[in-house]
Amino acid sequence: MSWPSSGGEFHTQRRRADFSATATGNTTVTLSALRGQQVVVYFYPKASTPGCTTEGGDFRDRKPAFDAANTVILGVSRDGIRAQENFKAKEGFNFALIADKDEEICRMFDVIKLKKMYGKEHLGIERSTFLIDADGHLAQQWRGVKVPGHVDDVLAAAQALNAQSQNKGRA
Repeated sequence: MSWPSSGGEFHTQRRRADFSATATGNTTVTLSALRGQQVVVYFYPKASTPGCTTEGGDFRDRKPAFDAANTVILGVSRDGIRAQENFKAKEGFNFALIADKDEEICRMFDVIKLKKMYGKEHLGIERSTFLIDADGHLAQQWRGVKVPGHVDDVLAAAQALNAQSQNKGRA
C-alpha cells in the first residue's frame, strides 16, 4: 500500500498508508495505532554519522515540546535493528528508531534517491521529514533537509497543527 501521489510528491490531506515496523526496544511500531496523536517520521541516511547524530540529538532535546504538542517522533533509516539500538543507546534518544533494511517504508515515502559521494553515484536516503496529523493525513513534508534549524521548523509546524486541531475541537 502506498501514499496517493503525483509525480513522486505527496499531497496534503490524503490518508496515509499504514505500516508496521521493527523498532528499538524490541517493539513494533504500527502507524494506525498512533491515531489521535500527530506523528513526525524523519528519515536519516545512516546511524551514528555526524549529521544524523546532530539531527537525532535535536529531536531528543526538544521531545518534551513535541510531547506537549501531542506529537510522537519516529526516526527511520536502512540500518539494521542492532545499529539502531546502539545509536539510540549511545546518543540517549528518547524516541523509537525504526530499522527499514528492506526499504519498504523508505519507498512508501519516496525518500530513496540517487546521490553522489566522492564522485560516485549510489542510491541512498534523502534526509526528509513528514508531519502526519492526528487523523492520519499528511500535513507537511520537508525534503532535502539541512540539519541546522530543521527540528525547530518541524516543532513549530507540529505546535501550530496541534493548536489548529484543538481550536477545531472547540468549534
